Amino acid sequence: MTESNDQLREVVRQKYAGIVKSSLSGCSTSCCGSSEQAEADFNMIGDAYDGISGYVADADLGLGCGLPVEHAGLKSGQTVLDLGSGAGLDAFVARNEVGERGHVIGVDMTAEMIARARENAKKSSFDNVEFRLGEIEHLPVLSDSIDVVISNCVLNLVPDKQRAFAEIFRVLKPGGHFCISDIVSSQQLPDWLKGIAEAYAGCVSGAIPKEDYLELIQAAGFSHVDVVIERRIHVPAELIAGSLTSDQREEAIKDDLHVMSVTVTAVKL
Repeated sequence: MTESNDQLREVVRQKYAGIVKSSLSGCSTSCCGSSEQAEADFNMIGDAYDGISGYVADADLGLGCGLPVEHAGLKSGQTVLDLGSGAGLDAFVARNEVGERGHVIGVDMTAEMIARARENAKKSSFDNVEFRLGEIEHLPVLSDSIDVVISNCVLNLVPDKQRAFAEIFRVLKPGGHFCISDIVSSQQLPDWLKGIAEAYAGCVSGAIPKEDYLELIQAAGFSHVDVVIERRIHVPAELIAGSLTSDQREEAIKDDLHVMSVTVTAVKL
């Protein structure tokens, strides 16, 4: 664990703690925005959750980039782990799928998010979903104990993605699988963008090339790696304009630097 990684984790932690506080005060939030950037009002998921069974409005902070539960193939009685569970949105949707005989565990490294998720679960009288404080690279979960892992727009924010996928592999039962929606880049992002902490916390420079992302999954031991959904994300220029010079913005346009939302599935044989 490097000092740089620790610093990035703290940037992300503070960013998402701020999102909780902003939502409580009625300000708009998003994965790549915050109350300070309300003029961008960028939400990558839009109204995709409309009509989804198990949806809890108080848990929706507009932070997702996909619908991992939709492609996770959840079944009644399964144990599901939601990584970066936030205020509990996908955990509650998953809970609806696995039923009363199932169990859902949400893990998030931001204490404010855990508190918000637990409050939401209590208000809805959900007794088969729990939320644990912890980092994805060091999951507070027993080995070989999870049927399905889900995650939504989170792993791109993890500094040590190799360790993260190794942890996912560890906690899954043999034959278990994951379904992860995440942000990847079109190509290797330049150093000047990687070094911008604010952009990192905003889902931009935390992304790695799609090919590298899939290779990390395979290197962790997973089989049947499949990208089931892919779409280009059009990030509003004003979101990162304050962090980039005009030359850097021109370079990004010239090289067609962009990010994509992908939903990936894989199996632990």
